[in-house]
Amino acid sequence: MPAVMQNQAHAKLLEPLNLGFTTLKNRVIMGSMHTGLEEEPPEKLAAFFARRAQGDVGLMITGGFATSETAVLWPGAGRMTSEQDAIRHRTVTDAVHAAGGKIAIQLLHAGRQAYNVNMVSASAKQSPIFPFTPRALTAEEIEQEIDGFASAAAYAKMAGYDGVEVMGSEGYLLNQFLTERGNERTDEWGGTFEKRMRFPLEVVRRIRAKVGAEFIIVYRMSMLDLVPDGQSLEETLLLARELEKADVTILNTGIGWHEAKIPTIATQVPRGAFTWATRKIKEVVSIPVAASNRLNMPGDAERVLQNGDADMIAMARPFLADPDWVLKTKEGRVDEINTCIGCNQACLDHTFGGK
Repeated sequence: MPAVMQNQAHAKLLEPLNLGFTTLKNRVIMGSMHTGLEEEPPEKLAAFFARRAQGDVGLMITGGFATSETAVLWPGAGRMTSEQDAIRHRTVTDAVHAAGGKIAIQLLHAGRQAYNVNMVSASAKQSPIFPFTPRALTAEEIEQEIDGFASAAAYAKMAGYDGVEVMGSEGYLLNQFLTERGNERTDEWGGTFEKRMRFPLEVVRRIRAKVGAEFIIVYRMSMLDLVPDGQSLEETLLLARELEKADVTILNTGIGWHEAKIPTIATQVPRGAFTWATRKIKEVVSIPVAASNRLNMPGDAERVLQNGDADMIAMARPFLADPDWVLKTKEGRVDEINTCIGCNQACLDHTFGGK
């Protein structure tokens, strides 16, 4: 198919997105993945993202970096907690910007989903898939963790990032606070949903106060928890509206806790299987909403946007398979895309096997 026809076929996907203070070159987000490069010398991560920037991705998001000592996924995991960290990351952001790209860093607090004997959470409830029991945060410590997110965002701005993504899905700490599954508190941080959502909302508010108006804040929101005692639809919609009021720039999609038994990214999951949930969020906010999960090819992504289910498409593993995914779409070479088939072998199974 000639390039001009292919561009028309994917016109919405390739359309720029004006965020007011900056414009993304297209509607494609390269979603967060922990590649193992986060703990390596920054030159490796810089080369990885610069190569994807050359492939014309609209916005890239790094793997998760911890916001405090208690936030880490494991001892020694990557973090953004000091000026020294910010200086190291300049290597990454300079390389991406030189390649014409935009990049945000994901700020993550693992909570009870960590291999960390010093883990903390909303309540002292152990995750069924992690070996350690967390300690319940005190009210004073909650304030410290909120400030940790805000400080990490300020360091990220110092490092030259175009924005941050606040990890609020997949069962990590902010998601734990939101649900009865993870939060059994009876103080001002638990009980009613209004109290349970105070923590993530205050995180966003303090980040915005630190970084100013012209800085991207993506909030990765759990659209479906897929676990017992998770958020209800009504609670999820309320959270989306309140996040918009707190001045989030983009709402990104998270589907299912890591503890969930329902497959969400495996080959047998139909492409775009969860975009109906993203659409429900899009209907109650005016900020851009990104769909995710099993959206591996341009035709599927374009249909989601044309159907009005989302404003953007977030993909992670497809950019491991082919860094030129967007560029090939733009140039009418869709048939040349090296397609991620959702096998989870090299990207997940080998990682869990220590390979």
